Amino acid sequence: MEPGGSSSEDGKQKRYGNIEPVDKKEETSDEKVKMKKELGLLEGVAIILGIIIGSGIFISPKGVLKEAGSVGLSLVVWCLCGFLSMIGALCYAELGTSIPKSGADYAYIGEAFGSLPSFLYLWDSVFIFVPATNAIMGLTVANYLAQPFFPACNPPDIALRLIAAICITGLTWLNCWSTRVTSKLQNVFMVTKLLAIGLVIVGGIIALANGGSAMFENAWEGTATDPGQIAVSFYSGIFSYAGWNYLNFMTEELKDPYTNLPRAIYISLPLVTLVYVLANVSYLAVLSPSAMLSSDAIAVTFASKVFGYFAPVMPALIAISALGGLSCHIMTSSRLCFVGARNGHFPDCLSLVTKDRLTPAPALVFLGVLSLGYLCTSDIYRLIDYASFVESMFILLSVASLLYLRYTHPDLPRPIKVSLGIPILFLLICTFLVFLPLYVRPIEVGMGLLITACGVPVYMLCIGWKDKPKWFKRSLYKLGFASQKMFMGLKEDKDD
Repeated sequence: MEPGGSSSEDGKQKRYGNIEPVDKKEETSDEKVKMKKELGLLEGVAIILGIIIGSGIFISPKGVLKEAGSVGLSLVVWCLCGFLSMIGALCYAELGTSIPKSGADYAYIGEAFGSLPSFLYLWDSVFIFVPATNAIMGLTVANYLAQPFFPACNPPDIALRLIAAICITGLTWLNCWSTRVTSKLQNVFMVTKLLAIGLVIVGGIIALANGGSAMFENAWEGTATDPGQIAVSFYSGIFSYAGWNYLNFMTEELKDPYTNLPRAIYISLPLVTLVYVLANVSYLAVLSPSAMLSSDAIAVTFASKVFGYFAPVMPALIAISALGGLSCHIMTSSRLCFVGARNGHFPDCLSLVTKDRLTPAPALVFLGVLSLGYLCTSDIYRLIDYASFVESMFILLSVASLLYLRYTHPDLPRPIKVSLGIPILFLLICTFLVFLPLYVRPIEVGMGLLITACGVPVYMLCIGWKDKPKWFKRSLYKLGFASQKMFMGLKEDKDD
């Protein structure tokens, strides 16, 4: 949305867009107002691992097993999900280095297909994907933090929501305070995540050494044969791998992105695939398929059988792991909102960075408030189901943009250029996974498309309509000015 001002305000807005400037020379010590490149290779790997390895691998591998129908096919699905994530990440590495802008899918779709498709992605992401995911991650942390205090019953719902709200608010504040501290903290979270998975793998090795291999007899018994059901089995696996593209949201803050972006992908994705497959083998070495399907917290059930008195350590490690995923998700997703506002798709007040810390505090706080709002409803999982189809569609659109730009802009500088067969293969596999289960989940698909369609009139009213009333422009101008004073914020300087 492009907030404007009256003619008397044009002079004030000449350089700073739609928000009244402050004395930049006095406040910025002649430095450019721009988010700093503070993320190196280790931080890049930690961000990818921090997003991907959250709570999913610890609590919901049963989704793959349930739909696959057999142990053998479930392990194949986990391997193929890792392969799919890897080739998808390679496509995004080309997009991220040829279009080195923060915002990932939003930037690529806009570059290839224009303003409306990129706005619809932004609309779905900011109002559905991001805050709902933050709320779910916060509730996951709360569940595992509260579990030791309520061993014989479920924790009170209000307590879980309060803990989740504290986690979301605290991590939002930390991201507003310092990107460097938050990214360094990801290194600690990464170690905790790998320690938790390491304990599962070690426990599985011990179980295999003591006869656990018997669980893999008749591994292919009950294998699903319905193509739609097999495609649905990939959804739980892909959900656990979700986040492989999130480093692209922060390309502008990555040191030497042409080198560090692909290296972070090459290191993190094979590592995640390896530990995920080993973790599932470990689960199956200890728990029977029926035991896995009856458990909502597989890692905790696993720990109670393997570690005895030390089993309570696992919920604590899972809580820290989920907290790291939440912190990483808050940090990366705020850049999407920030870039959308900077491009005029959201109000200018969300495109400010703080003058001292150079962090996108208004965007962080806005998404934090939306996330807290999602804690007021208990039906957010269904909302995520409605939107997941659309999110997959936008990933397809992003990879299609790579092929489109190859055709329309063959001379575009591409520091990384993948083989043409890789994006074509990714597109074909994703098309199969997205469209084949339509008859299995028609309601979710329909609602997802309806939510997306609601963004079209918003776009026409707030962006397509240029001759807006003066009161509307003045209101947005005042909102931006108030935001600037509240956060001590400035507009970013443009590159020379």
